[in-house]
Amino acid sequence: MSSENEKSDEPEQLALIRETVRKAKVPRAKPRTWRGAALAKELPVARVVVNKGALHLDQFFDYAVPEELDGAARPGVRVRVRFGAGAHQVKNGRREGGRLIDGFLVERRATSDYSGPLAALADVVSPEPVLGPELLGLARAVADRYAGSLADVLQLAVPPRSAKAEGRPSPAPLPPPRAPEPASWTRYERGPAFLESLARGGAPRAVWNALPGPHWAQEIARAVAAALASGRGALVVVPDGRAAGRVDAALTEVLGEGRHALLTAEAGPEKRYAQWLAVRRGAVRAVVGTRAAMFAPVRDLGLAVIWDDGDGSHSEPHAPQPHAREVLLLRAAQDRCAFLLGSTSCTVEAAQLVESGWAQPLVAGRDQVRAAAPLVRTVGDTDLARDEAARAARLPTLAWQVVREGLKSGPVLVQVPRRGYVPRLSCERCRTPARCRHCAGPLEAPEQQELRCGWCGRGAPDWHCVECGSTRLRAQVVGARRTAEELGRAFPAVPVRTSGRDHVLDSVPGRPALVVSTPGAEPVAEGGYAAALLLDGWAMLGRPDLRAGEEALRRWIDAAALVRGQAEGGTVVVVAEPTLRPVQALVRWDPAGHARRELAERAELGFPPVSRMAAVTGAPEAVEDFLAAAGLPADAEILGPVPLPVVRPGGPRRPGDPPPGEQWDRALVRVPPGSGAALATSLKQARAGRLAKGGGDPVRIRVDPPDIG
Repeated sequence: MSSENEKSDEPEQLALIRETVRKAKVPRAKPRTWRGAALAKELPVARVVVNKGALHLDQFFDYAVPEELDGAARPGVRVRVRFGAGAHQVKNGRREGGRLIDGFLVERRATSDYSGPLAALADVVSPEPVLGPELLGLARAVADRYAGSLADVLQLAVPPRSAKAEGRPSPAPLPPPRAPEPASWTRYERGPAFLESLARGGAPRAVWNALPGPHWAQEIARAVAAALASGRGALVVVPDGRAAGRVDAALTEVLGEGRHALLTAEAGPEKRYAQWLAVRRGAVRAVVGTRAAMFAPVRDLGLAVIWDDGDGSHSEPHAPQPHAREVLLLRAAQDRCAFLLGSTSCTVEAAQLVESGWAQPLVAGRDQVRAAAPLVRTVGDTDLARDEAARAARLPTLAWQVVREGLKSGPVLVQVPRRGYVPRLSCERCRTPARCRHCAGPLEAPEQQELRCGWCGRGAPDWHCVECGSTRLRAQVVGARRTAEELGRAFPAVPVRTSGRDHVLDSVPGRPALVVSTPGAEPVAEGGYAAALLLDGWAMLGRPDLRAGEEALRRWIDAAALVRGQAEGGTVVVVAEPTLRPVQALVRWDPAGHARRELAERAELGFPPVSRMAAVTGAPEAVEDFLAAAGLPADAEILGPVPLPVVRPGGPRRPGDPPPGEQWDRALVRVPPGSGAALATSLKQARAGRLAKGGGDPVRIRVDPPDIG
């Protein structure tokens, strides 16, 4: 064809296309406006939650449903809408303009509460319903509890879409399995009764102090099997991928293939979304996963399980920063299902559930504890001072002996605190933590200056110990790296393996070896460790944190639980002052008793979880203005503000830290029991009003901060 023919044909083709468009009776889809398109004949209004996490936009928005989208626009589907169009941008009775944004359609309605013209749904992204009423209700409850927005919670609850995963059908659901045998649950006084109640369709609630050893994953799997036997679903949330792998293997062994889904970040977006869809569609009734699995849409949930709730990995770093334990407690109340909180240790929150009567203790008798737990021996400061070996190598003679004896029959675990553990101040004579006499906050001496409180900022120039009257303070950390080096030199013929932040081992062989690990990264040894050393106890006990004692005991018990029982020669040596409460709890293997005493002490001093607390951080002027304008409950108490450490440019940052180089303040707002909901509401409304006005520097709010000093 010649170029002349091409030029002559082009105007005719364009004219033909224009004439065809003019003669079309029904306008085709116009995702920007759907101008002139007919609306759905029934329920023409769609109520949408848009993916805008701003608090002042935390509400539903109504949109018109074009007739072409009527069939696909069902409650629960992902949609695209135009957001931000002004009231002046109206043409032919339809609001236009704004930018395209994602959202979820939550309801179809006959009329709208909004009297003005509505914009039309731009598009239905996928016909797959991913947001059911149960998940929507849970997300709303979580947002209200943590003073956050519904959109932010839904970002955590619903994973990103994968078209390939949606296009594949999920497998057909399997029939319920038979009720499992109690097996190792018989070691617990109420263990068989708990499983029997689950299998009958009951909703028992228990705080489970698991015995040391490798059986906890199997015991969780049998509890899940009992819930499935009743025709209901089950959800298990664990702190990390290693624990998820163990429970996954145990579920496969107890239930067989195809009855549960594994939801972890390691699976990749497409595979994880496919597993999530199988749960949402009802093809799979059991789920095990890490933190994000707390929102898994399990149908007819009959059992919610959380393992090791004291692990920091259960706390979500993204807004509104919910904790998996609290989310599962909300689910248990909302779905009226069974609840199991399990750990080899015990948090103060778990003790509070038992103390209030909301949950029952699920514990083993003392004879079972003595049979399963290793022998625990202590080395205090007095012993170290008298020990020539300890002065030369920072390791006491008792530890040398235990390591040498343990290496004859298997591997030996050495737990050393990770870098970054900074001790708080305490009495040099009796080791009692130094606290403010006004608010009981921790005292600190930044850059060797005068003492001041880390919560309310008041000075304490005349501090003295309330226990012994001493006026001398202590803050000392023994070098963990040097201790590990000394171990390697002392046993040159023994292989040394390390497990920590850069490289975490999942398991080690049962052959003699030294395994040096930071807390939380301890690998499982085949047949259990012959012995364990828990070094530099002051590095954990002396941290400037309300939970320092509880966290140290949890780390110690988690490591000691990997050691063989006392009957098999298992021995644990902890280098810490023997008279301290956490050390005594470890020697007696009584984490529940330690948690009860901590709870009583916090109740007396008004500490969480007996009270509810929120942290407000930001520029000094912004924090001051925010607190002055917020309509806090009448019984609220403001502690501070106090300046936060300035983060060096290029230095390490934790979630919630101020921008590098900027000086921020933090204030703590404390309320007594029963006022937590009012506190969250007032903080949310104050921040929403501040954002709507667009004035001043932003402030950050965190309800129930895990680290308050």
